[in-house]
Amino acid sequence: MSDRRTYEGRELPRQDEELVDQGLQFDIGTLLGRRRVLTFLGASGVLGLTACAAGTDSTSSSSTSSSSTSGAASSTTSGGSASSASSGDLAEIPDETAGPYPGDGSNGPDVLAESGVVRQDIRSSFGSSTTTAEGIPMTLTLSLKDLAGGGTPFAGVAVYVWHCDREGRYSMYTEGAEDENYLRGVQVADDSGRVSFTSIFPACYSGRWPHIHFEVYPDEASITDAGNAIATSQVALPKDTCDAVYATSGYEDSVGNLGRLSLTSDNVFGDDGGASQLADVTGDVTKGYEVTLTVGVDTTTEPTGGGMGGGMGGAPGGGPAGG
Repeated sequence: MSDRRTYEGRELPRQDEELVDQGLQFDIGTLLGRRRVLTFLGASGVLGLTACAAGTDSTSSSSTSSSSTSGAASSTTSGGSASSASSGDLAEIPDETAGPYPGDGSNGPDVLAESGVVRQDIRSSFGSSTTTAEGIPMTLTLSLKDLAGGGTPFAGVAVYVWHCDREGRYSMYTEGAEDENYLRGVQVADDSGRVSFTSIFPACYSGRWPHIHFEVYPDEASITDAGNAIATSQVALPKDTCDAVYATSGYEDSVGNLGRLSLTSDNVFGDDGGASQLADVTGDVTKGYEVTLTVGVDTTTEPTGGGMGGGMGGAPGGGPAGG
């Protein structure tokens, strides 16, 4: 085994001298060797950087593609429902009149004090009468959102719904229906904040756009006092659906009444054309309709709805306006 000194695998020509004193020829050899290494490393570096850049671009491209796909899916989902909105964009449902026929004790009769009012199918009267309201089947689903809680589902709130029958009459009030309490009922929102009612499509009576009334209460125990309502509003029904329904037997009077109205001329929806109250509707006159609306409720604001309406528009049976 040799004891001679080496540097980078080469034997030092001057064994007794320092590395820096090995002479010009040794230094040139060292320099050329390093350049070859650097050249190799440089090429490898470029290749490496190129690969990294390609990897970055690939990742970025993949991310962009994923984002675009996600955006497209979001757009498609959004486009499928004209009035749907994310909770971040959801506005508080406008406070509206409960009209002259609320049946909540604030204007005469109080169906909310009667046993049996908490029910899903509201087509028939309950109690002393079992009359069933006739008309095109309709399922109403409201999705309640707690805006004060960040737009989360408003589970546990009680929702009271009521509307007129096929002839434009309100049970408990209108002549011929004063002994009935059909088309009125309460449901408690599930964990998703949803309530659903089986009913019939309401008529269009003189002076009012076709609509459905509802009140929201903190819980089922609160419904015995109308003053406990945290929101009172109305659902507007789309014209194309109304046209289809009113062309069927039993809704004849609604055709002329609707022809004299528009969402912008209505005394309730007219301020914004029912922008946040116009329901999404699917179905047909043969199988019935699914009516849905997302309802934003803000408990940090003071309720201003409820009570009897007034001003423009008529009401069924010659009653006061604003129904």
